[in-house]
Amino acid sequence: MIKKFLLATVAAGLATAANAADLPRRAAPPPIFTPVPVFTWTGFYGGLESAYSFSDSQRVTTYGVSPVNQGFIASGVRNGNARISNEGFANIGGTAGYNYQFTPGSGIVVGIANSIDWTDTGKTRYAVGATGNVSYFRQSTDWLGTLTGRVGYAFDRVMVYGLGGLAYGNVFNDARFYNTAGTLNFAGRYDDFKTGYAYGGGIEFALPTDSFFSNFAVGRYLGIKYDAITVKAEYVHYDLGSQSVAVGPIAAGALGAGYVSRFKNEGNIVRAGFNYKFGGF
Repeated sequence: MIKKFLLATVAAGLATAANAADLPRRAAPPPIFTPVPVFTWTGFYGGLESAYSFSDSQRVTTYGVSPVNQGFIASGVRNGNARISNEGFANIGGTAGYNYQFTPGSGIVVGIANSIDWTDTGKTRYAVGATGNVSYFRQSTDWLGTLTGRVGYAFDRVMVYGLGGLAYGNVFNDARFYNTAGTLNFAGRYDDFKTGYAYGGGIEFALPTDSFFSNFAVGRYLGIKYDAITVKAEYVHYDLGSQSVAVGPIAAGALGAGYVSRFKNEGNIVRAGFNYKFGGF
């Protein structure tokens, strides 16, 4: 009797084990992977910049309108060639533009940018000539704008680029000629808007919105919504062309009909600044 009971118990245990083996096993849920957003430079941007501008040693050539004036140039009484240079820091400037990146992450980026800077150059008036018959020249670009296309390559949040396009600004060219007695005999100036071309290149780095440096962004406290803050440094060479200035007689006794002085209006500007980038991820 006892033997039959033990056999039945063992058989029941085996059947239970077999049924349990057929039940589905409880496995741990698969891990959840959150994809990391890939940065893209695509989108509008705008920001502020500061700049240092300088010009190479530029020649101002002068010739006489009348034979008597040209004679003074030929004999060296009046200087026919002068060299002037300018430099200065711009207090502030602004930029705005749009980028399009073909492949998010790393890839080619094309765009357009418009920047305007107060150049703060050309406050010095250069004296040329010996004692008496001194010529004074001044060349300045009061403010400079560039409307350029940009082509670059992004290494994720770092982008290097080249730029080229239109340059524009207000140009001031001034010439004043004195005689041996210190009297201003001839004077002329040009003060107007001019256009030309610009080219250069730069590098830009995008900071995430949750970075430490974003705590110092003005837009954070103004409620401006942006995807990233970018910092940049770039070099631009600009050329606003040549300008001939009529330097006419203004004093009684001035000999001849006057002179024409030709100025070159070109230079260089180094910009550093930051932008707010809107849209993109």
